[in-house]
Amino acid sequence: MKKTLATALVASLMALSPAMAADIMAGDLTISGAFARASAGKAKAGGGFMMIKNKGDADRLLSASSNVAARTELHTHIMDGDVMRMREVKDGIPVPAKGEVALKPGSYHVMFMKLHEPLKKGQKFPVELTFEKAGKVTVEVEVGKVGAMMAPGMDHSKMNHSKMDHSKMKHGEMKKDGMKKAN
Repeated sequence: MKKTLATALVASLMALSPAMAADIMAGDLTISGAFARASAGKAKAGGGFMMIKNKGDADRLLSASSNVAARTELHTHIMDGDVMRMREVKDGIPVPAKGEVALKPGSYHVMFMKLHEPLKKGQKFPVELTFEKAGKVTVEVEVGKVGAMMAPGMDHSKMNHSKMDHSKMKHGEMKKDGMKKAN
């Protein structure tokens, strides 16, 4: 009976969602939901995304490195006239005290440039992140489908939106064919 109960407990723990199992702690930081999008066609670049939560003092993501590409940089998107462009963030990405920063499509992200081979759905690879205070930490990035908006295995439909503060959302920032300026 004890063996059956122990086996059931182990099986239950292994069934936890990938996002929960993949959370990485680095000092006061928790890094979760790390993913990249599968390469489209013969693309030589790819993006990596994740959530970084901070329960301590302000920190800064200074750099990222990975063996999947010749260069790995921190990037963001900026409006240049009516065109959205990606730019390297040379001074790092701020991680606010007792706050969070989302590396997500259309915002801050890790850019893999001159990929050695296409990123394929289901593939996993390490990315080393260097923080000003928390130091170096390695996260495992899982490749989702082309155009993925969240880590594979995460189910947005099960999120509790009732406690989200939608009053700070800027409406009209997205249009059907891409980004446009906020009103």
